Amino acid sequence: MKTVLCYGDSNTHGQAPGGTPLDRFGPDERWPGVLRSALGPDWYVIEEGLSGRTTVHNDPIEGDLKNGRTYLRPCLMSHAPIDLVILMLGTNDLKSRFGQPATEVAMGIGCLVHDIKELAPGPMGSVPEILVVAPPPMLDDIKEWEGIFAGAQPKSHQLAHEFEVIADSLEVHYFDAGKTVQADPADGFHLSAAAHKSLGLALAREVQIIGWEAANA
Repeated sequence: MKTVLCYGDSNTHGQAPGGTPLDRFGPDERWPGVLRSALGPDWYVIEEGLSGRTTVHNDPIEGDLKNGRTYLRPCLMSHAPIDLVILMLGTNDLKSRFGQPATEVAMGIGCLVHDIKELAPGPMGSVPEILVVAPPPMLDDIKEWEGIFAGAQPKSHQLAHEFEVIADSLEVHYFDAGKTVQADPADGFHLSAAAHKSLGLALAREVQIIGWEAANA
């Protein structure tokens, strides 16, 4: 059995568009659950989604626990050995309080990739496969979130390119979620249940085409 860790924010947690962090889709509706069903019994899929999680930033309002880098290392150690880590973060880095351009959000993802490689929590102390997923861009209308994400929409459209550049430079896998799903109009940046299903199925195909036999040889 292979283990995959899905590490992300509210769109991995399954927060319902237009709702609160407690308004969450069910385990089989969220994309990690869809991924689990699609991959079958030979895969153990771990969900690690937290609403508001950033790549590397302590949030001055929501707290240090939102820092994805701080929690990543103990998370990896807790679930090791891990065959694949899927990273889907970056949207929360676009909050105006952080003032980050898309290039630096991608650098945050790069820090997480570096930490995974350094810790090497794969089988027999190896480096697991890593799949960087660029989140779908925000819609122009993000409702009451406009003040928090002021100026984020254009930058959200740049993330896919910047994430691909960093993934290529670090020689890890890459997937652009924006080519498969789009944010729900209810709030402009969360995913609907239908989008979760589409994303989970698309990621299952990405996982299956990784050269597992070659990697384990």
